[in-house]
Amino acid sequence: MAWTTQPPAPAQIDPAEAHRLAAAGEALLLDVREPEEHAEVHAPGALLVPLGTLGADGSGGAEGSAGTDGAGDGGLGAVRAAAGGRLVLAVCRSGNRSQAATELLNAHGVPTVNVVGGMRAWLRDGLPAHRDECRCGGAI
Repeated sequence: MAWTTQPPAPAQIDPAEAHRLAAAGEALLLDVREPEEHAEVHAPGALLVPLGTLGADGSGGAEGSAGTDGAGDGGLGAVRAAAGGRLVLAVCRSGNRSQAATELLNAHGVPTVNVVGGMRAWLRDGLPAHRDECRCGGAI
């Protein structure tokens, strides 16, 4: 009988710990939602890079060469550069898109964890949030 193993699930972090790490500058908070969602409400300092732009070649897919310096990598290279070696904390509305982003970024050598429950949980936990458009974290 052959044994099969499933790949390990991406690491996850609760919103309160994600806020603590991001506020202390120990991690990059990455919002992978669409610009309209981010403009409505977002975590302070979160960098907006929609999931569809995280493709290694800038095409929105996972194809392409990740490169070593991040140059020419589209959203992936921008995240790598913004993180500067720090852990990336991926967040979306509910945790599904950020889980996909976590898997993609980890596959390309960018240490990333998923914020469990996304912005819904962030807001439910009473963590700081900005409403309406602002440039507190920037966008790619």
